[in-house]
Amino acid sequence: MTVWDDLQGQAPVVAQLRQAAQGEGLTHAWLFTGPPGSGRSNAAKAFAAALNCEQEDVALRGCGECHSCHTILAETHSDVTFVRTEKLTITIEEARQLVAKAGDRPSSGRWRIIVVEDADRMAERTTNVLLKAIEEPTPRTIWMLCAPSPADVLVTIRSRCRPVGLRLPPAAEVAALLVRRDGVEPDLADRAARAAQSHVGIARRLARDPEARARRLETVRFPLGLRGVTAAVMMAEKLVKIATDEANSSNEERDAAEKAALLASLGAPDTGTLPPAMRSQVKQLEDDQKRRAKRSITDSLDRTLTDLLSFYRDVLIIQLGNAVDLVNVELRSELEAYAAGSTPEITLARMDAINKARVRITTSNVAPLLAVESMASSLIQ
Repeated sequence: MTVWDDLQGQAPVVAQLRQAAQGEGLTHAWLFTGPPGSGRSNAAKAFAAALNCEQEDVALRGCGECHSCHTILAETHSDVTFVRTEKLTITIEEARQLVAKAGDRPSSGRWRIIVVEDADRMAERTTNVLLKAIEEPTPRTIWMLCAPSPADVLVTIRSRCRPVGLRLPPAAEVAALLVRRDGVEPDLADRAARAAQSHVGIARRLARDPEARARRLETVRFPLGLRGVTAAVMMAEKLVKIATDEANSSNEERDAAEKAALLASLGAPDTGTLPPAMRSQVKQLEDDQKRRAKRSITDSLDRTLTDLLSFYRDVLIIQLGNAVDLVNVELRSELEAYAAGSTPEITLARMDAINKARVRITTSNVAPLLAVESMASSLIQ
């Protein structure tokens, strides 16, 4: 098993990165782009492992078996730094720390590698902090930035990076990966891959979690009962609640564990008031957790609206003659009945309303419920 095995449906990308790992076309800065679920960060991680692989034969680098490959894939290698944020943005201070880290010589591997998984989460002034380090890197340093599209990164940065473009793999290949790597039953793997629209991470969650599958099905079926303003308001409330509950369920336990670990590391007393120095650190942690919770809810709601969008996508496919496979095959009869009651133009307008809501929620400070209520009113039959 090599480090490339999990990059399903990315043969051209694997060929490009293998060649670079062997020394042909290797450069100091790379920009990995592709839609959510395409495996941008996985490709960067595999590339980092191949670059520092211990195999002497360059053709075998990325073996997935040596100590270096194992530690990089586990994100514990001392020379490879992975940066991701669960907050809304990567801060300037975090960017400055990366620049300082990039100046260090590698301690055991060939290269000091910095992988920034959320390059699109940096404001312009934050990105400018990285510019000089990427423009004039130290001799043994390689930067790997990940973003949904080249347009999400400042032109001054992307012009200095070699592009690596990924695509969403076919659902059949995602299903095969779930069967091979996670031991999922083939029929369930196929349904999860289609429902996730080839997003590998979401497909794995749907395959493993029956409650997640139930929540998604409930979301997709909402338009079937949308018959008036009251129903639209209720749908909006339910959609926001589904997204919020899903985000909070994963945050609450982790927040408590992080706080307990911080208090233990500070030697905080079991009872009584914390000293001022400790209170400030606890407050900083709580502020970070609140920012993370806000992003979690935003991301969860965006995914919920993507699931809703798949309903109208299938309706449009039926209205245009079933040229490609449906995402929600189990709802075919209901989708066909719904499609018969409107036109492709109406369906496209409804899809546009959902996409506008997604943009408002992820790029502005609008209250999510207001944005979803406005969207839901546009979907009334």
